[in-house]
Amino acid sequence: MVEDFSALAARVLSGPARCGPVRLVAVDGPGGAGKSTFAGRLASALGGAPLVHTDDFASAEDPLGWWDRFEAQVLAPLGNGRPGRFQRHDWERGELAEWHDVPVVPCVVVEGVSSARRVVAGRLTLAIWIETGRDERLRRGLDRDGPEALGFWRSWMAAEDRHYAADRTAERAGLVVDGLPALPHDPGRSYVRLR
Repeated sequence: MVEDFSALAARVLSGPARCGPVRLVAVDGPGGAGKSTFAGRLASALGGAPLVHTDDFASAEDPLGWWDRFEAQVLAPLGNGRPGRFQRHDWERGELAEWHDVPVVPCVVVEGVSSARRVVAGRLTLAIWIETGRDERLRRGLDRDGPEALGFWRSWMAAEDRHYAADRTAERAGLVVDGLPALPHDPGRSYVRLR
């Protein structure tokens, strides 16, 4: 079913704020699923809502164990009605880089692998899962990172598989979106809902 981002934004804004005064939306799914694109379009439909990428916390060496820093620097402050502030992880240099502010606003969008993990479920206004086949995700990843990244992608996908099997994120999502839709639609304004 084709749905408009504007209607999704209205749904989010009419939902309860569960992270202090903030409506927190998580756009989750495995690497290469299309999360960043979807989240950017949703953030725009929400009037330019702040968009936080979990890739700014994760690293090749630590794909999923960075949550404590995200909790301390973003979620805890927002939950207490204070701005968040985090230091971006620079993947190329392998170290923390510049600081970013996350204001206290009606809605903040978080996107990335494990952004809707079970530990944050009670603070989310909406968890969105992007469903895309494994072969397509790998193709997208290698198109972006180059064929020499195949080993990295295999290792990353294995870590994702373990996490999602234990967390069961997709089953808890309030919205599941087709990351490679065949149904005709205007991707700048709409998306294809699976459930």
